[in-house]
Amino acid sequence: MKNEINIGLLGFGVVGSGVAKILQNHQEDLRHKLGASVGIKKVLVKDLYKKRDTSLSSDVFTSDLQTILEDPSIDIIVEVMGGIGEAKDAIESSLRAGKGVVTANKDVMAEYGRELLELADVNNCDLLFEASVGGGIPLIRTLEDGLASDRISALMGIVNGTTNFILTKMKHEKMSYEDALMEATELGFAEADPSADVDGIDAARKMVILASLSFSTEVRLEDVFVRGLKEIRDGDLELAEQFGYTVKLAGSARKDEDGVEVAVEPVFFPNSHPLASVNNEFNAVYIYGDAVGETMFYGPGAGSMPTATSVTGDIVAACRNLLLDVNGKRPHVMQYERKVKNDREKYSRYFHRIHVKDEVGVLTKLTAIYSAHGASLATVVQDSNKSESGAELIFITHKISRQQHLDIANELNETPEVIGLLSHYRVEGE
Repeated sequence: MKNEINIGLLGFGVVGSGVAKILQNHQEDLRHKLGASVGIKKVLVKDLYKKRDTSLSSDVFTSDLQTILEDPSIDIIVEVMGGIGEAKDAIESSLRAGKGVVTANKDVMAEYGRELLELADVNNCDLLFEASVGGGIPLIRTLEDGLASDRISALMGIVNGTTNFILTKMKHEKMSYEDALMEATELGFAEADPSADVDGIDAARKMVILASLSFSTEVRLEDVFVRGLKEIRDGDLELAEQFGYTVKLAGSARKDEDGVEVAVEPVFFPNSHPLASVNNEFNAVYIYGDAVGETMFYGPGAGSMPTATSVTGDIVAACRNLLLDVNGKRPHVMQYERKVKNDREKYSRYFHRIHVKDEVGVLTKLTAIYSAHGASLATVVQDSNKSESGAELIFITHKISRQQHLDIANELNETPEVIGLLSHYRVEGE
């Protein structure tokens, strides 16, 4: 039995340095749990001469990936480079070299996860990716192991810490979007280019990974309906609060006999719903199982050490498999054919904020539009703050299809008495 396992670490940024720190500081614990020591043999970096705050020897660092892949003493590759192109190539090359891979790369796993898992199966290698979703929350392991005997019907949650931080500041401290984004950037929660976060793309990639695992079917990024924070209009958060709701950028995924639906968008949650109270950079995911019912997983969704903890957890799992000679023995075959719902098969309640001319009969005409499209209204409120430019009507529907919502929105915008549909949101959690 091996008494030493060597790691090839690809990348030494925020997460990579965190992984190195955990492996160095927890050697005694790891040896106790595994019966073998775990050490970093080589680290791939772009700049060999960059000054780094680490106790690793300088000769551990290399800028040549091939020296790591061709080293027979390196057992496991840990990819924390970020990006897509180079990272995907490095994972492929590692698997073809017969080395198990641990990655934190949600972008690669969302875009190419299926083919990489198939490549891992062909080469009898592990490919573990716990840290790709939820930072320090053990979501992937829960879906693959803890809830493996159950049938997951839906999951919903906050999977992007940057947008949740921004919305928390906007609600509780009345910050503008721009000021909240600036603070998120200063604290390191947002990238210099925050578009992937605020436009919902980061969350969409994570939902692709979660939905594929939960439903054992192929889910592609193109299958995800995406709306970002830019869809939120001035006054929307205050209106939500007025009606007893909190706005969160939420991911949701459901599967039934009609197929799968996945979405990322700003959503109204009742203030009594647990997701409404998840604040700042924290993430939380609700999972609905036929047998277990509702379960919720909560924790830090970003940051060096939470993410590094998930990466290291996967390293421990890969080490155990290696020591037991069962690495690459878990097949990754999808159980169900890909079947994606159309807009007529997706149902929810909707909040509509409508700017109308302040004229007699407008309310009657608008309610007739909803009725003509088979939509019943749960709430109808006329905003008392009228102006020279008109008035606002707030409608909250009972459950309707997304297609009904779209058809109503189109007709409203073509109605002479309507100045514009200012904003609209799905209403969840009731």
